[in-house]
Amino acid sequence: MPQTHYKNSTISRENIPLQFDEDGFLINTGAWNIEIAKQLAEMEGIGDLSHEHWSVITYLRDMHMNSNGLPVMSRICRKLNLGTHGVHRLFGSCRKAWQISGLPNPGEEAKAYMT
Repeated sequence: MPQTHYKNSTISRENIPLQFDEDGFLINTGAWNIEIAKQLAEMEGIGDLSHEHWSVITYLRDMHMNSNGLPVMSRICRKLNLGTHGVHRLFGSCRKAWQISGLPNPGEEAKAYMT
């Protein structure tokens, strides 16, 4: 699945351009908000974010803030009753879910698991 890179995009918060790394992860993660998530989802072709999307986003952000790590996506799917491949169904990939959630680059090893 092709990866969208946002570094040349016009996404901004209060007219301040957001910064993305070379892999498309938000650098200034404190600038993330709901509107930014909506813009990123639109750029990825996901469209409007449903209640299920927001459940995943909230869960990812909470888990990251509490453990500073990458949760196992199958565990998220079970916890949120999304079915076996719920995150993929909603976002296309775990990586896109992480990016739309406004979380930082998790590192090379973690990215290898974000298919």
